[in-house]
Amino acid sequence: MLEIQQIACATVAAVGVGRNLNLVLAQQWARHTQLTAQQRGAISDLSYGTLRFGYRLDIVLRQLLNKPLEDTQLHWLLLVALYQLEYTRAAPYAIVDHAVRCAAAIGQARAGGLVNAVLRNFQRKRPALIATAMQSETGRYAFPPWWINRVKAQYPRHYTAMLDACNTHPPLTLRVNCRRATVDEYLARLAAADIAATRIGPVAIRIENPLPVDRLPGFAEGLVSVQDAAAQLAASLLDVQPGMRVLDACAAPGGKTTHLLEAAELDLTAVDSDASRLARVRQNLDRLQLNARLVTADAGALDSWWDGVPFARVLADVPCTASGVVRRHPDIKWLRRAADIERFAAQQRALLDTLWQVLASGGKLLYATCSIFNEENSRQIEDFLSRHADARRLQLSETISTDGIPDGQLVPDNEHDGFFYALLQKI
Repeated sequence: MLEIQQIACATVAAVGVGRNLNLVLAQQWARHTQLTAQQRGAISDLSYGTLRFGYRLDIVLRQLLNKPLEDTQLHWLLLVALYQLEYTRAAPYAIVDHAVRCAAAIGQARAGGLVNAVLRNFQRKRPALIATAMQSETGRYAFPPWWINRVKAQYPRHYTAMLDACNTHPPLTLRVNCRRATVDEYLARLAAADIAATRIGPVAIRIENPLPVDRLPGFAEGLVSVQDAAAQLAASLLDVQPGMRVLDACAAPGGKTTHLLEAAELDLTAVDSDASRLARVRQNLDRLQLNARLVTADAGALDSWWDGVPFARVLADVPCTASGVVRRHPDIKWLRRAADIERFAAQQRALLDTLWQVLASGGKLLYATCSIFNEENSRQIEDFLSRHADARRLQLSETISTDGIPDGQLVPDNEHDGFFYALLQKI
């Protein structure tokens, strides 16, 4: 457990100074090649959990300290250990012992007594400490105050359920490749493998107890893909027809790209500025035995990739705060700032105006984000329509909004993440 705790501490500390969690974990696996799959899973669980509940645990830690810690790694070590004591079944004595030894391993041997005292005091005073932390909204929801205030203002009737949902473990949702199997056929295969699952959409299946993809029947052969149920709506909303010329801008990692191609034979171009992420699109296409034209370019720089021939359909899955998928990426809580919303909104505005130029007359553009913030979603579309007299917003083919929530907005719940869609037609 010592090595697991130490690597988890280094991982979350890296996020604390602005690093992406997935990238840090990938670097840890490359550096520590001796780790077993079980150990990697344990490190991931500790890292994700500490970041998910870190704002609550930080309030607890402040109650246990006489003064703030000067060493940030020691601070993160205590948060990891507090997470273990509060949310895992690991033996408390082992957690404390390993934390003391881990302090020495990170060059804080003299802090061993402090680490021991803090963690043992938490065990003795746990109910009162947690109760005090829960009195503040930051402790109750385990989000930074600016995030809570914004969601509360924009969703006054739904913010509690939304914030709570963002702290749950995300569901494992599959998309059945309709070219290769029906949903009923694949459910039968799951049942034969003793894997409990439920159909939750036209081609969506939720696995009741998440498991590694290599244990899913037919995954390697392309029978299914992992894709959130809300993300699966894009293909049907865009209304692609066989033979259409289609653009998937900002395509990586390719979930929506491949879904569009499963829905119809298309002349599809997938553009992304990140070559390494575009390689993942190629891997997904190969696994599913699908074809598309992949272009490494900034979708907003038309001169670098567009041949001047308009597209009948455009999927504008634009960069965003990713505030709707924070339960899958809890580092977002620590990496985002309130000012980032306007920065992303400006990027979205420019990209949307640019992509409108490549859309054919009568064609449709589906604007999509995985955000819950109105500035990136409904307000973005309102502003776009005010600038473009040749655009009209179409009613979505599926009702995805609920009372008190803007049209096209899905909020995180038990079945899907937070997403936003708006379908625009050039007239």
